[in-house]
Amino acid sequence: MKEHINPNNIPQHIAVIMDGNGRWAKKQGAARIFGHRNALKAVRDTVEGCIDIGVQHLTLYTFSTENWNRPKLEVDALMQLLVTTIRKETPDLHKNNVRICTIGDFSALPKNCQKEMQEAIDQTKNNTGLTLNLALSYSGREELCQAMKKIAQGIEKGLIKSEQITEEFIGANLYTAALPDPELLIRTSGEQRISNFLLWQIAYTELHITDTLWPDFRRKHLFEAIIAYQQRERRFGKISEQLQAQNS
Repeated sequence: MKEHINPNNIPQHIAVIMDGNGRWAKKQGAARIFGHRNALKAVRDTVEGCIDIGVQHLTLYTFSTENWNRPKLEVDALMQLLVTTIRKETPDLHKNNVRICTIGDFSALPKNCQKEMQEAIDQTKNNTGLTLNLALSYSGREELCQAMKKIAQGIEKGLIKSEQITEEFIGANLYTAALPDPELLIRTSGEQRISNFLLWQIAYTELHITDTLWPDFRRKHLFEAIIAYQQRERRFGKISEQLQAQNS
């Protein structure tokens, strides 16, 4: 599969909506947390696949603000799973030159999660390989609200003029200011919606939806998505002839 990938057209930034853990567990006749635990294999294989082909940024939709509304037992189990996973996986990620980052409302996480995540961030901050960006307690709409509030406060203080507010300026006030917009968004489990994820950043992102449930997602599925991405023509509002003339 890897041999079919064009190494000169690798997406710099891939985002993933990891969906289907609960349905996968139900098929096994098990509780939902069983699906979440088995999803770690998919995360590990996806990270390794990105490292293998030179993807620079991988953003995983790990926990949304809406997920706080799930049963307390499941939320508590997910938070504990996050702690144990970060503690277990960080040494290998660090060894592989991966830098760990987060986006979202970090302060909403339990204190032990914040502590574990911060330690992982600090330990890997100088790494120069893949950036693994975990969206935790994340909401695309809330991200935009926070950016607008920040800009409005700057205007009130006389630090920002209205003519300064461009697309680039807004982007610089988002959680993802240090990252390029994703070129490819993968959603597993066959659901065809964005689910409040990176609403500003995916304006021109190519979407790849697979019926594969997230716990079953492996490197081969990642490579299939990248191959499909490479077969598309990204026009950004232009027509094919304009792109051909631009690249000739």
